[in-house]
Amino acid sequence: THQNRIATTSCDGRRRWRRLGPVFTVLASLIGSAEASAADEPVFARHGMVATADALATKVGVAILKAGGNAVDSAVAVGFAMAVTLPRAGNLGGGGFMMIRRPGDPAAVAIDYRETAPAAAHPDMFLDATGAVDQKRVRFSHLAVGVPGTVAGLLLAHRRFGRLSRAAVLAPAIKLAAEGFAMPAALAASLARSRRRFAPWPASMAAMFKADGGAYQAGDRFRQPDLAATLRRIAAAGAAGFYGGQTAALIAADMRRHGGLITARDLADYRARVRAPITGSYRGYQVEAMPPPSSGGVHLVQMLNMLEIFPIARWGHNRADTLHVMAEAMRRAYADRSRHLGDPDFWPVPVAGLTDKKYAGALAGAIDPARATPSTAVAPTRREAFESRETTHFSIMDRDGMVMMATGSPGGSRIITTVLQVIMNVIDHGMDIGAAVRAPRVHHQWWPDRLSLEAEVPAAAATELRARGHALKTVRPMGSAQTVMRAPDGFWGVADPRRDGALAAGF
Repeated sequence: THQNRIATTSCDGRRRWRRLGPVFTVLASLIGSAEASAADEPVFARHGMVATADALATKVGVAILKAGGNAVDSAVAVGFAMAVTLPRAGNLGGGGFMMIRRPGDPAAVAIDYRETAPAAAHPDMFLDATGAVDQKRVRFSHLAVGVPGTVAGLLLAHRRFGRLSRAAVLAPAIKLAAEGFAMPAALAASLARSRRRFAPWPASMAAMFKADGGAYQAGDRFRQPDLAATLRRIAAAGAAGFYGGQTAALIAADMRRHGGLITARDLADYRARVRAPITGSYRGYQVEAMPPPSSGGVHLVQMLNMLEIFPIARWGHNRADTLHVMAEAMRRAYADRSRHLGDPDFWPVPVAGLTDKKYAGALAGAIDPARATPSTAVAPTRREAFESRETTHFSIMDRDGMVMMATGSPGGSRIITTVLQVIMNVIDHGMDIGAAVRAPRVHHQWWPDRLSLEAEVPAAAATELRARGHALKTVRPMGSAQTVMRAPDGFWGVADPRRDGALAAGF
């Protein structure tokens, strides 16, 4: 983790923001004269701000804003660009979530474009002849692939809320794929590390490695002509250019050849969904977050509800008392997550109960301030009580933006706790967004029963936590929070340095 100096003007920007009003929007997957910041140094701009995990994608997003596009145009262009420039996370074959807040709307719009199971999926599809789970099938076979939602979701957002043409927002991604770009060092290293996973698949080797099988080196020009052709079909025909026609036929044929289940019908039937956001409050600030099938919003609000009861600001940042109750709140929320969160189209998620402040009060009341609660003693609450993870994230704001802050992170089960700590660092500890993103993080998810800490967590706090019964483990940097904040005269943005290549920029 880089420890870069934070400009003092960013603190002034944050204080001005504090007087503007109590609205946060928390995004769970999504988003010339440009100013930019790598690592965790906040950057200021007057007209719009883009923060992503990939510098090339950030520059695409800023260019779209400068061309007259709004934040949704920029986000859609970034999403397609990352399919070219950050293939380990941004891609056409996956799915995601997007939250959009517009002037005059009473709440954000949540778009769910996660992958879905093909119609032929069945409960035993990942079991071997002995009835055990076959991890190769689960992770490295065509059976593991869901019907992709990225294209449908991005195009739905653009169709409803964008300002520029579809061709305009896809043009940067097409250009990057067709003409290529200088291979970033981080991408070169990522491909080299993953070579053995690509090796069994000739088409993947052809796309991601040189014709002779050699690896691309940093600075080499990396072209993806097949991807460019796919993007051109989407630009020309919209969703029909991916979920029908030549692209759909190619996907279905590849599935048949390799024992996959996705058919042309599965692709034609895919639909992105518009859902109502999860809403809550924390110390007077409104929180809006992604609803199920994302588990992030529900349990973010649940943990904030518990932590609101404690004097976090008085205890101080990353002090033992603060970290103790944070870990205990995480433990209880993740226990509920294990039972109650699923796809609301198939599973009745008790959202109202899990996000209720009275319920949070009961959970918080069971926290022993002096001792860690063993996870064996914490069980998911019964449903009856409520009745009577590779991902990426980007945040984008334009001049019409109606929130004060937007943040989110990749990281699987650690997404929720990463977002939680960024919010707490700003509200409870008065940090500017650079410091809030840079600060060392902790994570507990009920099982395994241990508290994970980044190496920079103070040793004195760790010693006290052990004395209270917490099992600790020092881990690699967690998450990659891309964060933007509105100020009276412009925007602040910061790119989390925990993953190489991130960039915040605006104009």
